[in-house]
Amino acid sequence: MGERYLTSIRLLAECMQGFERFSGESVRECGLTHAQFDIIATLGNTPGMTYKELGQKTLITKGTLTGVIERLEQKGLVVREQSDGDKRSFFVRLTLSGEDLFKQVFPKVVAHGKKLFASCTDTDFDALDTTLRKLKHLITGPASAPPSIQQEKEEP
Repeated sequence: MGERYLTSIRLLAECMQGFERFSGESVRECGLTHAQFDIIATLGNTPGMTYKELGQKTLITKGTLTGVIERLEQKGLVVREQSDGDKRSFFVRLTLSGEDLFKQVFPKVVAHGKKLFASCTDTDFDALDTTLRKLKHLITGPASAPPSIQQEKEEP
């Protein structure tokens, strides 16, 4: 295999960077950064969640998460509440303004993204999903693998 995997990793990184540039247009038009949109989109249609849950469900690193949430709180889009069960933990939810922004922005960003993938078929998406799941499994370990891959590994 040699250094063959580096070509694939570079291609994956270039795709992610390109997609961020492409989707960034519609996100910036709404006055948000990628990280802010990620939080708004993740909290949308939920009662809120803890920092830990947000960290697991977003693409934002733990070190960046607090600053992003603070800026969204300053904009009046989220509110942080101390957790009842653990005084060291915070619960984050959208404010009414945040919910309104989610309802306005999310459909626009999704529609913009759909344009990019308009030529892809279900078969294309299935192949991409399979490949990305395998890669995720290699990177993060067996706990992240879909059941079909876990079963393959467990069978003798």
